[in-house]
Formats: sequence, structure tokens, C-alpha cells
Amino acid sequence: MIRKVSRHITQNEPLLFECSSPGKKGYQLPDLDVPAVDPAEALGAENVRDEIEDFPEVSEVEVVRHFTRLSTWNYGIDLGLFPLGSCTMKYNPRVNELVARTEGLLWAHPYQPEALSQGAMEIIARLEAALAEITGMDAVTLQPAAGAHGEMTGIMLIRAYHESKGNPRKKILIPDSAHGTNPATATMVGYTVQNIKSNDRGMVDVESLASIVDEDVAGLMVTNPNTVGVFERDIVRIAGILHEKGAQVYMDGANMNALVGITRPGDFGIDVMHLNLHKTFSTPHGGGGPGAGPVAVKSHLEPFLPIPRLRSENGQWRWDYDRPQTIGRVRAFYGNFGVLVRALAYIMAHGGEGLRNATLDALLNANYIRKLLEPYYQIAYQAPSMHECVFSDDRQAKRGVRTGDIAKRLIDYGFHPYTVSFPLIVRGAMMIEPTETESKAELDLFVDALISIAKEVEENPDLVLKAPHSTRISRVDEVTAARKPVLRWKPAPKASQAAD
Repeated sequence: MIRKVSRHITQNEPLLFECSSPGKKGYQLPDLDVPAVDPAEALGAENVRDEIEDFPEVSEVEVVRHFTRLSTWNYGIDLGLFPLGSCTMKYNPRVNELVARTEGLLWAHPYQPEALSQGAMEIIARLEAALAEITGMDAVTLQPAAGAHGEMTGIMLIRAYHESKGNPRKKILIPDSAHGTNPATATMVGYTVQNIKSNDRGMVDVESLASIVDEDVAGLMVTNPNTVGVFERDIVRIAGILHEKGAQVYMDGANMNALVGITRPGDFGIDVMHLNLHKTFSTPHGGGGPGAGPVAVKSHLEPFLPIPRLRSENGQWRWDYDRPQTIGRVRAFYGNFGVLVRALAYIMAHGGEGLRNATLDALLNANYIRKLLEPYYQIAYQAPSMHECVFSDDRQAKRGVRTGDIAKRLIDYGFHPYTVSFPLIVRGAMMIEPTETESKAELDLFVDALISIAKEVEENPDLVLKAPHSTRISRVDEVTAARKPVLRWKPAPKASQAAD
């Protein structure tokens, strides 16, 4: 039995086809006040049919209630805690949306002449300046449309820099604790990838790194804090090792939620990095976009940034295309402007002290969860957690229950599951990131649910192994579903057909 549930339980809802009753209509039309026309004569008999087979026949109120109830299946940050580790699913303040819907910004067209775009260009300039200050870097481009796009832009900049010195070099070093898109990014830009193992504290093995850095290495892609939620304490030494051989240090900034207002990557040796505005700076996240992945660089990489670049001329903003060393444009127009507006609204609403407090709250929330759950779940590394904590299912696996089973049971308690089986370097990973958004009451409810599940594993593991129990569809054959997806709805046989 479920001991405690959250406030976020949703109800089951039949398909609209299953709500159908013959003869029902959701509309009324007045009598024709023009001569009637035979549809078959007007459109051609081959284009007309008397009815749509199995088309649902429902009233208006049934349609409205059906989709309203169905909307409760869309679990999102506006409904409750979204503990996906690495994703940083934080609440998007409504002031962001209000500002983005300002008429002059909402209807701005990318083809407007510069003279009519000064306000939009001012927003871009202010956001670039704010992000440069936050990261400790010298210049920022807002063109990249997402984090992975920012990664690619950053590695392209590194390649252009090395090419300007006569040798693009051959390989990129990537720790096993980096984000999974990093190896793909390096490969797409033309580099081979060499993996670096983590030590027993979940950090880069510095001695192993030092032994393989040579003149063939173009750069290192490091995530800091990394994907196990641990800060790379030797990052200054790591940067020094790369720089000594003329290589560059790229930082995946997806976890900046743990650093803003506390430390700046530019101050500990990073040459180029990207930011996820849809993570750290609270713009809408998920569903495939839009996102934004600005790239910040030190001054020696600034000449290679994508065109156009903003410049001020006689008190007016202008686009500068005269950039001989640029890598070229990486995105049509200048990024996802609406996302950029929301990010600047978030930064300005918080101010410097507010951003720092948000970071401290994120760190506090993650460590609060870690402390309460450590008696029940195995922490992956003993190193201090930053904005997220990573457990493994080692204790529960002894009873045959794995991380995916625990996540499915969490659905019965009304919560979206944590990140399952990632990062890959942790067996049976349970990756939890509460962000600064959540209150203590919500965190307590979430922790109580996971503690309850841990006790269920000990007392009645089948209850967890067969979860979820409260959803319309329980366990599905995920392997078969992936290999043989059913993409077309097939109506159930009618009673007369079933009898036959």
C-alpha cells in the first residue's frame, strides 16, 4: 500500500473514442440561408463520404472535460517537483513570460532594419554583458540554439584558434564524467576522442590526464560540476596542464546552477564554455525547444566568434560582419530571441545577490535530500554533492529491484521520476536534482516517498517490481515497444464482430 502520496495524483481517462455515443454532436448550425449544393457534385463523388468510420461522437462538454482531465497527465514543473538530475527543471517565473510578451518584443521581426531594432539589440547587448560577468569571460555570443549547439560552436572556435596557428591538432580529451553529448560534438568537428577515467571520488584523475596531454591534444571538454554532482577541485591544475601544452579548456556549463554568484569559470582557467539558458536562467525547458546555448570565451578566442557581432556606433547598435577570422554564422538570425528575453528578465529580477542566493538554495536542497536518503540508498561517491546527488540501487538490487523499478513506483506516489541509469559511470544510478525552486515541504514529501519505497523493497519487493499501479497502463514491454512501435490506433471489435 502507498503510505504517503503527494498532491499531484492524476486520474485515469478513457480515450475519446471510448466516450463516443452514436448520434451525439458538439455543435449546432442554423438553417442554410443560401441554396443547398450537392457535395458530391461540387467536390466530386470520390472526395465525399457519408461518415468517418469510428469517428468519436461526443458533446462539447465531454470534449472539454476530456481534454481538461487529460491535461493533468502532463506532469510539469507547474504541477510539482521535477527531480530530473542534470536537466535542472526549475520553475519559470511568470515575470519572464510577462516581459517576453511585451508587444514591441513579441512582434519584433528578424528582418526589421537596425533602426527599428535598437531595443531588441540593447537586450542582446545587456544579456551578453551579464553572462560575461557571471562567467568571468570576455565575450559572449547568443547565437547557438541549444546546449549541444553551444558545445559544437565552442569546439569549432577551438579548432579555428589552432588553425590560425597552423595546426588544428587531432584529438579532444573527455572525462567519463562529462555530459554524453560531448564526444559526439568533438567528433562532428573533426576530432578523435580520448576518454579519461575518474578517480574514486568521481573527479578527473589528474595524474592520468597529465600523462596523455601532448601537442596532438586540441583541448579538454570538462563538465564542472560533473555529471555525478561533484566539483572538480583540481580544475586550476587541470587547466594549467592543458595550457602548458598549448591546448584549450572547454567547460560544459550545463551545471552552472551550482556556481552562479559563487565562482566564475573564467577565473579558474576555462577558455570557452556554453551556458544553458533553459536550465540556469529559467527559460522554458523540454519538449524539444526552443532553447538557448550561449557561448562565452576568453579574449584570445573572441576574433573567431560567429557573425554578426554587435557594436556601438554613434550611440546606435549595429551588426558587424567584418570579422576575417570568424567561424561564420551558426544560426539563422541571432538565436532564439524570446528565450534570450526571458533569461535577461530572470537575471535582472534577481540581481547579483539574488542569483547567488538561488545557487545556495540549490546546493542546500540537494544536500538536504542526500542527508535524508543516505540511510536508505547508496550514495555513489563520498565527495561533497553540489546541486544534485547521485545514488545507486546497490542495496535494492540485492532484493532484485533496480533503479527503473524504483522510478516506476515513484509514479504511484505522484512524482515524476528522477533521472534513471545516468550517469553511466554509476551502476544503477539514481540522479536527483531538486533545484532551488522547491520548498522544504515539497522535498520532505518527495523524500518520504523514496523512503517508503525503500521499505517496500525490504518488505514486499513485488509491489515495486510490478509498479506503477495507479496509471492507466502499468508495465509495458519496453524492448518490444522500442523495436515494434504501434503508431496507429486500432478500434476494438464491435459486439457483433466479437460474438462472431
